[in-house]
Amino acid sequence: MRNINTIINVLANQRKAFVFNPNHILDFGHGSGKKLGVVIAGEDNFYARRRVAIARAAALRERAGQPDTPTERMLQSIWQHQRLRRDQLKTAAGLPVRVLHPGFISVEGGPDFRGAVVQLGDGPPRTGDVEIDLRTSGWQAHGHERNPAFQNVILQVLWEESPPTTSNPPGLALKGFLDAPLEDLTLSLEQLSLRSLPEELRGQCCAPLRALEEDQLTALLRDAARVRWQAKAAQLRTRSQAAGWEQALWEGLFRGLGYKHNAWPMHCLAELRARWQETAADGLALQARLLGISGLLPAELTRAKQSTDTYLRRVWDQWWRERDRFQDCALPRSLWRFHGLRPANHPERRLALAAQWVSSGNLPARLEHWCVAEVADTELVTSLRAELAGGMDDFWSQHWTLRSPTLKSPQPLLGEARVTDLAVNVILPWLWVRAVEGKNAVLRERLEQRYFAWPAAEDNAVLKLARQRLLGVGGVKFMRRAFAQQGLLQIVRDFCGNSDALCTECRFPELVREWGSPR
Repeated sequence: MRNINTIINVLANQRKAFVFNPNHILDFGHGSGKKLGVVIAGEDNFYARRRVAIARAAALRERAGQPDTPTERMLQSIWQHQRLRRDQLKTAAGLPVRVLHPGFISVEGGPDFRGAVVQLGDGPPRTGDVEIDLRTSGWQAHGHERNPAFQNVILQVLWEESPPTTSNPPGLALKGFLDAPLEDLTLSLEQLSLRSLPEELRGQCCAPLRALEEDQLTALLRDAARVRWQAKAAQLRTRSQAAGWEQALWEGLFRGLGYKHNAWPMHCLAELRARWQETAADGLALQARLLGISGLLPAELTRAKQSTDTYLRRVWDQWWRERDRFQDCALPRSLWRFHGLRPANHPERRLALAAQWVSSGNLPARLEHWCVAEVADTELVTSLRAELAGGMDDFWSQHWTLRSPTLKSPQPLLGEARVTDLAVNVILPWLWVRAVEGKNAVLRERLEQRYFAWPAAEDNAVLKLARQRLLGVGGVKFMRRAFAQQGLLQIVRDFCGNSDALCTECRFPELVREWGSPR
């Protein structure tokens, strides 16, 4: 009861002067640089005392020798939640800084925040990226000036001010501009996920979207997904007019195998299919050509695992005879991206699967057969995977990459998550647009039914941000179908992609209100 009375007393006296006490454990929030109030736990609260002690010990371990310096992660959290005296911010050169939007945390490399909107001095608001470094020297130390991914950085957020350099973007030092002592912020922000979007950073459409009934929201996402589906189908039809239906399919499949990181180099390889497929004797010969042309084949043996060296010798026995023949179309290794890749998505392994598909000689026909077969909704993924998975490979079923150790147990070359991505982005649109062209209404309807029944794909950073920014939710329980994800991605592309983080002149909230009104 004493703790309950304490809460009531504190809430009744929120406007009284606040003095930090290590037993203040719950931060009620912040706004305009004012402390709104805390819950005082009391001297007898064992959990409160231990929580504060543990948090302090962790902070001291991370900042050994620098007790007044936050970790870089803490600095990111301070920036994301804007725990600053925002009306007093200035760059190292003395320019006033107005943060209209701090941007969205990046979880896939590159600058720490994307899409920030910042005004420097009397200049117009600028949209770009923000990099978080403890000191100015971090820009050169991390090689950002040489990295093309950092070309759009408009502000370097720092902890301490240091002499600026001409190669750095404008610097903003936060030390001295916090809206609460660093120790307070460490306790209140340390455990917050940077991937959880603060309420004030959500889009203007969040409120009207949350006001929709679930069936209304589902219908809206369904319509958006249909637009995305038809756009993909139209792209495949356009490509088929120049290269034929089969080549359009192969290019789409290769892009899908490249995932988002390596879609372009995989597409380049698919465009060369007529060359590297010609006179290939078997799957190993195709693997050698694809690995060689891609620039992924190492020049030396690994000298680590006998199985790897044996495989590489066999591949090189094929490739050394042909590399001069394909030299004019070889890709530089620098074209590939490996940062943040899961081992199963490594392009070396994906090319091994592609070689299996091509060497079988009948993948398009198998997909057509799957299209006309009777398949229950619950069996959609497994039935298509049976057509795409390929057989066991002596080397690649036991290794993620050319340099990885032997796996404890064999792994398939294609998982269910990638099957779903290939289905909704390539295979179903390709089959559907061919049914449209052939005026086969029955087949067209069957493919549409499969598309809207397909289970949800693997979650990703874009979808997570979209759900939080547009819908105000982080979970996926109501997005059990792939079409809901596709619809959300289409909305992001049509509206969020054509506005800024402030939703400037975005018409989507208006569209949502019209959708939710009686028609």
